[in-house]
Formats: sequence, structure tokens, C-alpha cells
Amino acid sequence: MKRVLILLAAILGGQSLLFPAFGEETAASGVVSDQFVLNGAALSPLWALPFLGIILSIALFPLLLSDFWGKHFGKIALAWAVIALLGIGVAQGFGVSLHSLILVMFEQFLPFICLLLALFTITGGIKMHGQLVGTPLLNTTILLIGAILSSWLGTTGAAVLLIRPLINANIWRKYKEHTVIFFIFIVGNIGGSLTPVGNPPLLMGFISKVPFFWPLTKLLGPTAFATGILLVLYFIMDSYFMKKENSKPSSQEKGSISIEGGWNFALLVAVIGVVMVSSMDMGDAFTLYHVPMPLSELIEIIALLAIAFISVKITRKETREANNFTWHPILEVGKIFAAIFVCMAPLIAMLRAGASGPMSFIINSLTLADGHPANGMYYWLSGGLSAFLDSAPAYLVFFNTAAAPAAAAGMAPHLFMTQVLPATLIAITAGASFMGAITYIGNAPNMMVKAIAEENGIKMPTFFGYMSWSLLILVPLFLLVQFIFI
Repeated sequence: MKRVLILLAAILGGQSLLFPAFGEETAASGVVSDQFVLNGAALSPLWALPFLGIILSIALFPLLLSDFWGKHFGKIALAWAVIALLGIGVAQGFGVSLHSLILVMFEQFLPFICLLLALFTITGGIKMHGQLVGTPLLNTTILLIGAILSSWLGTTGAAVLLIRPLINANIWRKYKEHTVIFFIFIVGNIGGSLTPVGNPPLLMGFISKVPFFWPLTKLLGPTAFATGILLVLYFIMDSYFMKKENSKPSSQEKGSISIEGGWNFALLVAVIGVVMVSSMDMGDAFTLYHVPMPLSELIEIIALLAIAFISVKITRKETREANNFTWHPILEVGKIFAAIFVCMAPLIAMLRAGASGPMSFIINSLTLADGHPANGMYYWLSGGLSAFLDSAPAYLVFFNTAAAPAAAAGMAPHLFMTQVLPATLIAITAGASFMGAITYIGNAPNMMVKAIAEENGIKMPTFFGYMSWSLLILVPLFLLVQFIFI
């Protein structure tokens, strides 16, 4: 694996010797050169193959060759990323390939993995002591609390905070898979749809100047509706499985509940503050190979790493051991998502090419015959792409597509969307926030929760097995949300 990385760096770096390592600005416009930007309009749909390859690898290898996948998933993911990067280099130049790699690291992977690392480290240092018995009522209550916390701690923060107490409360039960699946649905996705802290698409909206409390006022209805239906459905299902249980908890006595590692809660608050700082425009810290690194993002990355380090230092080793804490889940998610982000770069570029690119059929389907936005298409396309691609770029693509007439109307894009097309913005936001629950890769917490559950002995469904749950439960629910709210 190290040899492959060295070879890739040599191939990409060779091109960089021909150009300045730090990007220059054009004298005329002051805009960072786009000479090395991946041209999505020149790509064909065949560029989806590396992304499809890694998705099928995630889906099929654990099912057919589980031991091989467990030992070599990082190498398999790297292979698909190398294929994508070398393909870009051959087609459009290795300068474009290097630029794309750095862009993916700066814009997507580094903020993603550093936030995940900080939250994973912090919550792994919080241990709840006391007898919690995983009854349908208790489990449903934890899901409800998680849904509320998701919009204020973020879906990732709420998910990694509550998944271990939920697993421990149900450790005595045989039927646990459905509980983790509904946890992903509610806490890992739909619950985080009310503030920019909750889900990445809403943070993109806030950065685009959509007011902070706009999602709370406009999406409270559909979020409460979807969450409420899922909670009721879960309670009924869990009650059914509870009747099938043969084992009993070790003790039915309810002792006092205490928290160990409480200082980590202060670090959680610090993470929220860091995320909000990352949305500020502070200019660029530096430009590497024509890719700017925003100062706010650099501060975010350094601060999150520092917070994770502090959490390790202030938390007793015994606390993490009691949580069955290891670094394997974050390493697994990091390796897989690094490759996913690289492989989906051509798809995002094709989508951003708009009507002039190979994804023009998607862009053209967003307008009705009378010229009005097709809100249902915005809802399902933003959601469908968020389920398989990154929800943040999917949100931005459709936000900018819908806001295209703003200049002609003499309005700023955010004002045009919130005042002229609020229904369209609701459709885009709800789709991007809700439908990340459809696949394991749709939102950051999904894969993390799966990895933590498996580490604690819960056999989770395969990629397609999970989708059978989401298609059966979530798609009818989302159709109902569309009928009532979109």
C-alpha cells in the first residue's frame, strides 16, 4: 500500500514540477486560476465507474469475502481512488488530477474526518453508569432525545454520543439490528434538519446566507412529522421483537445514573463553536496548487485536532476501555470515505457543469413546462444524490440552479430563495437532509454507527441489506412528506 501511495505521489508530483506549487492569481481578474479545474462538461457518464466500483466493493466484499475485506478494505478503497486519479490525469492532465486531489482533501475530506475524529474521541470518553434496560419505551425515548439533540449537537455528535448507551442498554437482547437501523434513520439523519449545526446541507445554506433559524421555522413540520412516524413505527416493531426475546437482563433493578468523563461535554460545546467559526469568511490562509485553503477551515481543522488531543489527555484509560473504545471504526470510515470523495469528484464536476454537461438531463428536469420550478424533482434529486454522493455539494448544486434567475430579478441568491422560492428551498433542504438515511454512505454518522455497532457484536445488514430497510420504510415516508409539505 505504501508503494502505491509513493508511486501515485510521484506521478502527480511530476506534473507539479512544471508549475508553481502555490497557485498564482491572474493579474487581470484576481481570480485564482482555473487552468487545472476538472472540466465536468468534457466527461462522459463512464466516469461514474470508479465510484460505482467502490460502492459495489463496500456492498459485496463483506458479503462474499468478509475476511478478505476486513484485512484489505483500505487497499481496495485506495485502488479505486488511484484508478480515478490516474484516469483524470490521462484524460485531462496530471495537473488537473493533482488539483482535484488537493481540492477533495481541502473542501471535503479534512473537515469531514477531523470533525468525525473529534466527536468520536470525545464521546468515547463519556461513560454512563447505572442500570438501563432496553425496553421499547426506553429505546424509543433515547431515539427521541437523539432526534432533538441532532439539530444542536449535529447528527454526528448526537449519534456517537448516544449509540453506546443504547447498545449497552440492549446488550442482553437477541434482536438489536432494527434498533441501530432506526437510530441511523432518526438520530443520524432526519433529526438534524432544523439548524445549520445539524446537517452539512444546512451549514452550506447558512454559509450561502440563508438565516440560521430559517430551517427551524420552515422544516419543523416535516421533520416532526417524519420523526414522529418513525418513532411510532419503531415502538411497535420493538415491542414485537421484545415478545420474541428468550433472554432476560442481568438485573431489573434501576440504580442511580452517573456520568464518567463529564469534562468531555465541555469539549462537545467547543466543537459546536468551532463548526460555527468554520462558516465565517476570513479569507484564505494559503493556496496550494491553485486550491485555496480558507483560514476559517484551517482554524477548524487545527482546533478539532487539538480538542481530540485534549479529550485523550483528560479521559481515564479505564473509561474508554469500559466503552469498548478502539480506533478501528474511525480508521475504517476514514480510509473508505477518503476514496469515496476522490471517486465521486468526476460526478460532482459533471453535475456542476449544469445544462452544458453530461448531467444536463437532471438539470433540465427541474423546470416545469410553465417555467416554474419542479419542486418534487428538486426534492427527490437533491435527496437521491445525497444518498449516494456528498449531501453538501448536492445541496449547493441545486440551490445555485434554482437561484440562477436571482441576478435578473436584481436580488441576492439567498433572498431570492427565501422570499421568492421558499417552497423550492424547502424541497432542496428536506431532500438533502432526510435522504442521506437511504444508504450507509449518505451521511457521516451512518457508517460510524454501523462500525461501532459491529465492534460491539451486533451483526449489521450489508449495504444492500440496509437499503432494503430504507426503501421499505423511508421511501413511502418521504412520498408522504412530499404529498403533505412539498
